[in-house]
Amino acid sequence: MSRSVTVVKVGGSLYDLPDLGSRLRRWLVEQVDSRLVLVPGGGKTADVVRHLDRCHNLGEETAHWLALRSLTLNAHFLASLLPSACVTGNVERFQLHWNKNELPILDVHEFARADEQRSDHLPHRWAVTSDAFAARVAVVLQARDLVLLKSITIPSEIDWTEAGRTGFVDAMLAEVLREAPADLRVRAVNFRRNEG
Repeated sequence: MSRSVTVVKVGGSLYDLPDLGSRLRRWLVEQVDSRLVLVPGGGKTADVVRHLDRCHNLGEETAHWLALRSLTLNAHFLASLLPSACVTGNVERFQLHWNKNELPILDVHEFARADEQRSDHLPHRWAVTSDAFAARVAVVLQARDLVLLKSITIPSEIDWTEAGRTGFVDAMLAEVLREAPADLRVRAVNFRRNEG
């Protein structure tokens, strides 16, 4: 995969923005010279699975896969806001979509099922959220950039390990980034405030 790829995680906390579609379209147009892949965040959809897990003691294995299915729903939600978007979990098809000027949105559940074949796949627990999956996709694609669109500003003076400890991102993100190319650029954008 070309190093011109940018993986963009769209945080689930942004889904209640009434103008999310138009805001995303404007921001995506500004990302020139890059092939984009969107990764949906969980937000309230994943919170439903958390609630079901608490009520019914589903266990982390079952809850993990149900939460990933909730991300599939969120991927289709994002695709409904972006006319040129398509949902796919097959990273090998991204080039085909880019050639057709389509924006791939990752079906995280399908991607995770395929990623299970690799020995270094992500663990099946609640500590692994869409932040870690976005980083994992960036590693698999050998991406140039990883952008986390969030509803918060992460202080620039803290590293990703500390950001995970303080809850700005999931704790697994820093661990996944250790497998990333040294020149992968990672940044968080407070998209609610349009800071970037």
